[in-house]
Amino acid sequence: MSTRFTRALLRLPGDNFADGLTCSSEGAPLLTRALEQHRRYALALEACGLATTTLPADPRYPDGTFVEDTAIVTARGAIVTRPGAASRAGEAELIGATLATQCARLLRIAAPGTVDGGDICETDSGVLIGITARTNEDGARQLATMLAELGYRSTPVDVRAVAGLLHLKTGISYLGDGRLAVAAGLPKLAALAGYELVTLAAEESYAANCIRVNDRVLVAAGYPRFAEALTRLGYDPLPLDMSEFRKMDGGLSCLSLRF
Repeated sequence: MSTRFTRALLRLPGDNFADGLTCSSEGAPLLTRALEQHRRYALALEACGLATTTLPADPRYPDGTFVEDTAIVTARGAIVTRPGAASRAGEAELIGATLATQCARLLRIAAPGTVDGGDICETDSGVLIGITARTNEDGARQLATMLAELGYRSTPVDVRAVAGLLHLKTGISYLGDGRLAVAAGLPKLAALAGYELVTLAAEESYAANCIRVNDRVLVAAGYPRFAEALTRLGYDPLPLDMSEFRKMDGGLSCLSLRF
């Protein structure tokens, strides 16, 4: 994988974390456990060589710990998004103010476009832009134009008809080396034709949201078949407990901006 990450931006879950958006039926998250899982997640990023900055929780935004949705950060500049859920309006501006001190160039998605960072999958050959209930066609077009300005190719991937896929990266993650981890049942998508697909078992589909961080692959704990498959392919998986974030429809990629 060509990208070597050196920094990560995170935000703590707050006291009202359980008030955030979710379609899960697994029950309310336990804040003390979520905070411990978040701490271990930050330590894992640091073990991969990243310097982490953890922002405090903002009580106005119970979903604010899912910072990935608020920006796309590249080596050539950052794009502040416009999240598709009305309750998350304002989160992106908070992150934008922080990124303005760390990125040479800052672009912004404008209304009526909406973009969630969870719909953006960066690969070595370009950027896949998921079109979902959270990222609309106008937002995808704006983002493609901005990425082109920064020198990146992009491809739209319309997954609105795929049941159970909140974000593109709910079911697709880039592993590096031309490989994508994909959830079971994902339909054949033309945009993925050039990649080697590592398809997860149906009962382990949650683990499709994983993140390659330099020489490791962070994976959700409790999905041994996927971890074994990664090991056979020569990867070094690092399992992390994500139970409380799963209850809020969150995954590993959601919890940080890595750059």
